[in-house]
Amino acid sequence: MFDNLLRELRALERRSITVPIDSDEKGYIDKECPSTSCEFQFKIKDEDWKNICRDEGVWCPMCGHAAPAKSWFTKGQVRHAERHAHRVIQSTIDGAMRADARAFNGRQPRNSLISMSMKVGGAPHFTPHRVPAAASAAMELEIECEKCTCRFAVIGSAYFCHACGHSSVDRMFDDSLRKIRAKKDNVDVVRDAIAASAGRDEAELMCRSLIESCLQDGVTAFQRCCEGLYASTGPATPAPMNAFQRLAQGSELWAARVGITYEDILGAADLERLRRLFQKRHLLAHSDGIVDQRYINESGDMTYKVGQRITVSTSEVDGIVAGIGRLVEGLRRAIGAPQERP
Repeated sequence: MFDNLLRELRALERRSITVPIDSDEKGYIDKECPSTSCEFQFKIKDEDWKNICRDEGVWCPMCGHAAPAKSWFTKGQVRHAERHAHRVIQSTIDGAMRADARAFNGRQPRNSLISMSMKVGGAPHFTPHRVPAAASAAMELEIECEKCTCRFAVIGSAYFCHACGHSSVDRMFDDSLRKIRAKKDNVDVVRDAIAASAGRDEAELMCRSLIESCLQDGVTAFQRCCEGLYASTGPATPAPMNAFQRLAQGSELWAARVGITYEDILGAADLERLRRLFQKRHLLAHSDGIVDQRYINESGDMTYKVGQRITVSTSEVDGIVAGIGRLVEGLRRAIGAPQERP
């Protein structure tokens, strides 16, 4: 009675189901670091993934983890593939059972005292949820590797090329500054996109977090760039861990290495303003922005009391970009490194 169903089930055992992954409007496809301690998400040009990346090895732009190309599907893509495969299986079984039902019904005698028939119901439909494209696009930083020319995009910072593993922290610093400016300049785009999808409360929370993340991105980019520049002047003696997150310690290291301090580059007043922004970043990273006495003592910021939560303005984002940008330009001149790229 179920000849078609049994035949299709045997065929499914031997069949592989191909699930297409579409690129976005710019030609990028989503990828995710397979390291459970990272899981960084990024995008890569579809044509570069096919033509430049190698099957045996791809690198994470954030942590540098290497794994075969087949390991880089995002969790969302895996869920989509599972749902797609389930729908294919459901559709195949549904079609086979309908064919069996038609065959069964066609064999039943007409005008019989007892009549039997078989009916098959349809499979449920599924509608996937999509993240607002405008919100994601506004936060993306598009990068082209200076070594292999592979193109990729990230939300946040990136330190390695996924195709060749090349690390250019000096170049990435310039890209990170452009990304920070883009995040700040597109806050309204993000707010409108999230508000349309999830409501105004969620939009405001997202935008506040977005602006605050600019401080974290700036300090991280500055730290990585300084580590790379410092190593280029004396690779046998690397800087202490996270030394360049602390302006006073970093300035002392550069004074000993190349004879220039941060105050020589910025001047006392601008350096003090930058130090306060670094202290704000420290609060956001370690106490969710809640002010403690140490922050007041080290930053000299008397506008807050202990227990309050700091705020970050777009002008402060401009301030940290300008401050760390001038510092890096001064350090590059001091050691003869290339200046910022256009």
